Amino acid sequence: MKKLGNLTVAAAAIALLAGCTNNPYTGEREAGKAGVYGGIGAVSGALIGAATSSKKDRTKGALIGAAVGGAAGGGYGYYVDTQEAKLRQTLQGTGVQVQRTGDQLTLIMPGNITFASNSADISSSFYPTLNSLVKVFKEFDKNGIAITGHTDSTGSQQLNQDLSNRRAQSVADYLASNGVPSARISAYGAAASQPIASNDTAAGRAQNRRVEIDLQPL
Repeated sequence: MKKLGNLTVAAAAIALLAGCTNNPYTGEREAGKAGVYGGIGAVSGALIGAATSSKKDRTKGALIGAAVGGAAGGGYGYYVDTQEAKLRQTLQGTGVQVQRTGDQLTLIMPGNITFASNSADISSSFYPTLNSLVKVFKEFDKNGIAITGHTDSTGSQQLNQDLSNRRAQSVADYLASNGVPSARISAYGAAASQPIASNDTAAGRAQNRRVEIDLQPL
């Protein structure tokens, strides 16, 4: 009974760790929604692993069970936690923003670092960032990659629609040409229909000129 009690304490400790994720900015561990489910899974997995292992391998079984149970308990949310941390680390200092809403990740790429004015040709200085994204997208392959081009309200609707389409497609073509499966990728131009700032100021228009990548379950 004493040994089983020790295993229960160990399982609880593992669950606490599984229920937390590292904040990519502070390095501190924080509890998250997906992590809570992962923690519950870790407890269950640890106890099952201990119960189904021989006396000699009981502790090893508990640890293995906790790891498997924690990941399974977290499900897609656990997967997104890991992907988000990797993206924030990879994109730090590039000017690309990472936003999360539930289990959807959105990458916001400002127009001033991605394309020259009125052009759909990707700036050469942005290639290293896209190459980093290619590596992450290959590693995390359970997402669809929806690319949307956006403009400010300057110019005609037709001009903005065409420019936003071509910019989204340029990013899509680059990802596909570097090994990201095209079946995962979609490209769409929203023109000026989805502003995130006022088009009445230069600063607002600069924010509205952007490309966004939404990562959602396939």
